Amino acid sequence: MKIVRTDRELEMNSVDARLRDLGATLVKLPDGVAESELERELIDADLLLMCYTKVSRKVIEKAQRLKAIIKYGVGIDAIDIVAACERGIPVVNIPYYAEETVAEGAFSLMLGLAKRFKPIQNAMQHDGWAWPESRYLANDLAGKTLGLVGVGRIGSNMARMASAFRMRVLGYDPHSNGFPAERFEHLEDMLAECDFVSIHCVLNKDTRGLIGEAEFSRMKPGAYLINVSRGEIVNETALLHALQTKQIAGAALDVYGQEPLAKDGHPLSALYAMDNVLVWPHLTFYTQEAMRRLEDETMARCMEAIEGRPLTVQSHDPRLRAQTIGVKFEP
Repeated sequence: MKIVRTDRELEMNSVDARLRDLGATLVKLPDGVAESELERELIDADLLLMCYTKVSRKVIEKAQRLKAIIKYGVGIDAIDIVAACERGIPVVNIPYYAEETVAEGAFSLMLGLAKRFKPIQNAMQHDGWAWPESRYLANDLAGKTLGLVGVGRIGSNMARMASAFRMRVLGYDPHSNGFPAERFEHLEDMLAECDFVSIHCVLNKDTRGLIGEAEFSRMKPGAYLINVSRGEIVNETALLHALQTKQIAGAALDVYGQEPLAKDGHPLSALYAMDNVLVWPHLTFYTQEAMRRLEDETMARCMEAIEGRPLTVQSHDPRLRAQTIGVKFEP
């Protein structure tokens, strides 16, 4: 059996070792691998494990032996699921391994913005001390309003943490039923009331560019944006303009439309120099506990594919729930 794993920079040592112990030939490809190389390696592959790499229709149609595509992570927007379904190739993800972990990361970024961590740490590193000047004046979270764009499992955990800090929690999510926040039917109405806005929705055709120029114009000048979901949910050109013109007070970002972020030559390179912006390298999910869960669940899906059993779909994403071949659904 030949197994291809892309995005090898994300270490999955337990999964790699266990697959090799089963006698599989494991080919690991780097982030940003050329489509032509991915296509060439998948022609005779039985299983594809991927995280960020785009898996196009062209690649899927050339993969004649492929039995399954396993996304070791949550977001499935990089996979042409329609093409996979047409070929009868099941697609699964690992949706629940880091729901609390990522919420903790988002909450930490929010705290970092409120407490002015970046400029104070920069002053300590450069000067050795920082006196109580107005540029370091921080904010309490208690009494502030947090707005959640997406109130699924991660958003709900964020709401619980914010409530413990005595924040008012608002939520916008047309698809969520259980709602641990004050529901808003219209995004723009919620944005106008928020001191912090944290994004936790999935990326799809409806959410791509959801936060743009019009939405930033509705936010308070003192409001902050946190995004730990997907970069493309935000119109990043509009975000950069909102930050440069002080339309909003700042931002904390763990995700970007073009990854990796870079100090030079990237559309968002200017963010590095902004004291009111925290940039994080798509690592809010990356803890010992979450990685253990990710590897265990990924290996469970691999074993289903290797043994010819239906693959378990845990996600309630309609794109995955529409599959009819080679899958079984958890409630």
